[in-house]
Amino acid sequence: MAKQRPPQGVKHRVKDSVFTHLFKEPKYLLELYQSLHPEDQTVTKEDLEIVTIENILVDQWYNDLGFLVRGILIVLVECQSIWSLNIVMRLFLYLSQTYQEYITKNQLNIHSRKKVVLPKPELYVIYTGEHIKEIPEEISLAEEFFGGDKSVVEVKARVICDGEEGDIINQYSTFTKVLQEQIKRYGWTRDAIIETIHICKNKDVLKEFLMGREKEVVDIMTMLFDQEYAAQVWGHELKEQGRQEGNMETAYKFYKGGISVENISNLLNISIKDLKEWFNRIEKQEKEHLN
Repeated sequence: MAKQRPPQGVKHRVKDSVFTHLFKEPKYLLELYQSLHPEDQTVTKEDLEIVTIENILVDQWYNDLGFLVRGILIVLVECQSIWSLNIVMRLFLYLSQTYQEYITKNQLNIHSRKKVVLPKPELYVIYTGEHIKEIPEEISLAEEFFGGDKSVVEVKARVICDGEEGDIINQYSTFTKVLQEQIKRYGWTRDAIIETIHICKNKDVLKEFLMGREKEVVDIMTMLFDQEYAAQVWGHELKEQGRQEGNMETAYKFYKGGISVENISNLLNISIKDLKEWFNRIEKQEKEHLN
């Protein structure tokens, strides 16, 4: 039987998610901003500009959103299922590239004597996984990576789990929870998607969005389900293969196929430290071979 290859597009499914489709619409983007800044009710849809970066550090766990509003640069990352403090480093890199694109677009001269004017950053993580009580309200780059050293660069992000009752963040969080419940009941099937939409509409959760774009939402989620199922099947096969071989080549195949070091460690019961040493050794050998 031929070996299954890693499904193409699994790493990039983030770009086709309900999260990104929902907040591409000005109406819901405005609701999102007002959820983050309830004190500001004068902002209109015309004040919002999406500046989401395409194709940066894309993997299967995160959905990204960046937008400008009246001198504020807001960057959000949705963290699905698995929590990792590494997300604050991701935000740091994301913010850096966003500013780079902003400077280029607005033709700002950062080499001149005159100080350039930049939008103030606000960073958020929307966590939609389980064990919410264990998730911090704020994450800090300096605290988590450099022991709180005040001399290093600092990036802080607010972590939001449920939002406020009835707001757009709360509705999206509820939608993801209903989806997980239906997946447990029906598996990764179209029935789970249809039932999720049916329940959410009845509960007035993202009702208008789901009614207006139901077919598109079903198509998006069906594609993601297909990819998720393929990834699970492939991952199971790799796990069995790894048990038999138990060598660095197998682990490296997983890594090159888009599986994170953490997941490989869990799959093969190999320490993260050993995996990283193996991968560095193999990549060094590959470079020497090319030279």
